[in-house]
Amino acid sequence: MKTCPVCNNSIPDDAVFCENCGANTTVQPGAYAVPPQQPYMPNFAPSYDHTAEFDAKDISDNKVIAMLVYLMGPIGVIIALLVGNSSPYAAFHVRQALKITVVNTLVAIISALLFWTVIVPFAAGILMLALLVIKFICFFQICEGKAIEPAIIRNLDFLK
Repeated sequence: MKTCPVCNNSIPDDAVFCENCGANTTVQPGAYAVPPQQPYMPNFAPSYDHTAEFDAKDISDNKVIAMLVYLMGPIGVIIALLVGNSSPYAAFHVRQALKITVVNTLVAIISALLFWTVIVPFAAGILMLALLVIKFICFFQICEGKAIEPAIIRNLDFLK
């Protein structure tokens, strides 16, 4: 067994490249064939988390208004538009709540039109329950001062 000239990892005698860092092992120690590189660190911040885009003062001042849009539905959206119209944080949550309201309305209409089938109203009920859970999740994220696009709804591209 020999050692890698770059990372000092144990490698087989017949190895040309190090399995750990990829360096050429046929080069004399001290003369690096491959310069040492920083390990790859992926960006774990999800692209749908917009919290950093908002001012902390805006978030703290408009938290209650943002909560209303999820608790009160369309009435909360109207109140938020009237009271917090200058807040980007409140506007973000108004857009997300409007997406949820539009999806909820479309599901109700489709369920009403296809009421004679058993499976569509049942599936619509499950989807409406899932949307209710998403509203609660959004509410608790606002309590933490976050601005994260809700699951399922984040893939809908209207109301950007």
